Amino acid sequence: MIEFRSSMLDWIAHRRGLRRWRKAVRKIPEMGFGHLRRERAQARKLRYYLNEVISQADNRLALPIIGSHAFPKPHGTDWSWRPSLWREPLVTPGLASVQSKTKLGSELTLFHDCQHSELTLRQIRNTREADLAPFGLRMDVFSFDGSFLSLVLDLPEAAMTGLQKRHLVRMDTIVEMEKPLEIFVRLNIKHGPNTEQIVRELPLHEEEIMVEFDLAYSKLNEKRIERGWVDLIFENPQMSQVVLRDLTFSRRPRAEF
Repeated sequence: MIEFRSSMLDWIAHRRGLRRWRKAVRKIPEMGFGHLRRERAQARKLRYYLNEVISQADNRLALPIIGSHAFPKPHGTDWSWRPSLWREPLVTPGLASVQSKTKLGSELTLFHDCQHSELTLRQIRNTREADLAPFGLRMDVFSFDGSFLSLVLDLPEAAMTGLQKRHLVRMDTIVEMEKPLEIFVRLNIKHGPNTEQIVRELPLHEEEIMVEFDLAYSKLNEKRIERGWVDLIFENPQMSQVVLRDLTFSRRPRAEF
């Protein structure tokens, strides 16, 4: 009731304000110079705040909507997913001197074997017109004395439900880099005592950066699938910055011939 009353009062005040300035516009030709100067000063103050409201509202409305799952999917897709780090703001958006096995959010874990970590991870807000994901991930690597660096992303249970050898699993991403790097993607599916692993290199030189994993050539035991995860493996990452503007997954059955 209080909220309704407040809204009504705001609406009444807004209508009165519009009437007041419409009336001022009509009376400008007959105003004395002193009155006209006062009206102009008040109008300029009002214009400043109106312009600020419009500018900030335009900026916010132009950003990708937080929580968005929207992204292009291949025909026949029966499961799709954008991890929460690229959808929702994190409680802790950034980490410095990140140690191995440190998690950022609930789904992403960093692994490395550096003696002295000079790595940072940070969730950033996407602001480009082309971005569909609300957030991105920036990784800065300074001195690197290790032999491997990878980001491990746990796949949700829905990705494994109903998974069969006739499925194609696809990963799409948008990557920005300071210098050329090689990035490999490894799909891991644990089935019983075994883990099926399929490795692909990201085609960073192509306009569409995506990889597909064809499970038809795997030794997957469909009846014993337990869980899945993806490794993003970075080769020679020292003194580099990598920004993953988006990361999405989809699954579809391959065409029958």
